[in-house]
Amino acid sequence: MPRRTATMLASTLMLIALLCAGVFIPVPYAEMSPGPTVNTLGDHDGEPVLQIAGKKTYATSGHLNMTTVRVTSADYRMNLVEAVYGWLAHDNKVVPHETLYPDGKTEEQSTQENAEEFSQSQESAKVAALKQLDVPVKSWVIVSTVVKGSPAQGKLHAGDVIKAVDGTAVKEPTDVAKLVTKHKPGQDVRFTIVPAKEQAAAEKEKRTPTRTQDISMTTTTSDDTGEKRAIVGISAGTDHTFPFTIDIKLADVGGPSAGLMFALGIYDKLTPGSLTGGTFVAGTGTIDDAGKVGPIGGIEMKTVGARAKGAQYFLTPADNCAAAAKDTPDGLTLIKVGTIKDALGALKDIRSGDTADLPKCAE
Repeated sequence: MPRRTATMLASTLMLIALLCAGVFIPVPYAEMSPGPTVNTLGDHDGEPVLQIAGKKTYATSGHLNMTTVRVTSADYRMNLVEAVYGWLAHDNKVVPHETLYPDGKTEEQSTQENAEEFSQSQESAKVAALKQLDVPVKSWVIVSTVVKGSPAQGKLHAGDVIKAVDGTAVKEPTDVAKLVTKHKPGQDVRFTIVPAKEQAAAEKEKRTPTRTQDISMTTTTSDDTGEKRAIVGISAGTDHTFPFTIDIKLADVGGPSAGLMFALGIYDKLTPGSLTGGTFVAGTGTIDDAGKVGPIGGIEMKTVGARAKGAQYFLTPADNCAAAAKDTPDGLTLIKVGTIKDALGALKDIRSGDTADLPKCAE
C-alpha cells in the first residue's frame, strides 16, 4: 500500500475513533438552557396563576413574567460532542455536573429540595406583598425538618410551633440555633412547643392554641463547620396565617427564584390600576418576608428566555447585574433591584414613561 494512502487511512481511522469516543464517552458536565416563562398575572394550563379569595381584587394588564432555567437530569451524562456543542452555543451553558447536583444528589432529592424552596418562596412572596400594603400577617417559628437519627427524631415533628427554648421566647428561626448552641454537646435542652396537630386545629377553628408541651432532649455534636457545637437535628422556619386566601397555581416549577415576581403579581391584583401600564416586564429573584431580593442561578438563560417571549424590561437582582449585563439580549433593559420597593419604584417609572433614570445594570 502506498505510504500516502496508508497515512490517509490511518488518519481516517483515528478521526473515526475520536468521533466514537466523543459520542460514547460520558463527561462530568451538565447543561443549562432557557426554560419556560410564565405571566404571573395570567393563566397557566387553563387556570389563573394567582388566585385570591376573600379580598377585593382589580383588573391587571401587561406582563409580570417569572422565568426559569431548563437543566439536564441528574442521571443523564453528556458526551464530549454534546459538551462542545453546548460550550459553543450562545443560549446554552455547560457547567460541571456537581454544580447542579452537589454531593452526588439524586434527581429525586434535587426535585424535593426545589419543591420545598418553591413552596417557601410562595409564602415569602405573600408576606412581602402584604407588608407593602400594610396588611397584617401573623407569623410564628416552626420545625421545618427533623434529621433522621438525630436527638429530635420522635420528639419534635415538622410543623410543631417553637414557642421557647429553655424558657427564652423564640421570635425568629435563627433564635433557635443561637439558644441551642449556648449548650455544650451532651447537655440537655428544653423546647416549649405547640404540637402541629394542635396548631392546625386552632387555625381551622380560628382560635388561639391552648395546648403546649415541654420537651427535653440531649444535644449532640456537629463539626460540619470545623468546630464542635451543640445541635438537636432540626431546621427552623416560619409559618404564617393570612387574613384571606392567596393560592399560587403553577406546577412543574421548583426553586426559590420566582419569589419577586409572585410578590409583584399579588401586589398588582390587590391594588387599583395596572402595575406595568400594559408593558411586558419579566424578572427573577428570591424574596424574603421583609421584601429583600436575593440572587439566583442561570441569569443569562433567564434573560434570553424572557426576551424571546417579548419582554422589554427585566427586573434583575442586584447581585446578578454584572453577570447579566455581560451579554444582554438586544431590546431588553436590565433593571437593578435589591428590594420589592426598588421593583415597585421601577415599575412606576416604566408605566409613566419616565425611564431615563431607571437603575440599569452595568458590568
